[in-house]
Amino acid sequence: MRSLKFFGKLRNPKFFLLRRVVGKSMSPKLTSGQILLATPLFKRLRPGQVIVFRHQGREKIKRIERLDHGKIFVIGDNLSASTDSRHFGWLTHHDVVGRVVWPKLAK
Repeated sequence: MRSLKFFGKLRNPKFFLLRRVVGKSMSPKLTSGQILLATPLFKRLRPGQVIVFRHQGREKIKRIERLDHGKIFVIGDNLSASTDSRHFGWLTHHDVVGRVVWPKLAK
């Protein structure tokens, strides 16, 4: 029996992403300067989960408020300090960079 060999490189072999929180939109759960751990490997997203996503060339961190036909509506925990889907509309799954896995953030 022949063994299989792998030739080549893994493309984008990132299992975890480290990100630093900037601003007050997610306080008090996440504070400015805090480090979080996210993973780009997830099966599905659910309301209440915190995600890192790209919007207008910048990465942002928000909580999923609701999902509808492949679209994602996100809000910040601190509504008065957050620019979120109430301002820029719905996101797609392609905008999501990762799901926050640490710290654990129950809503």
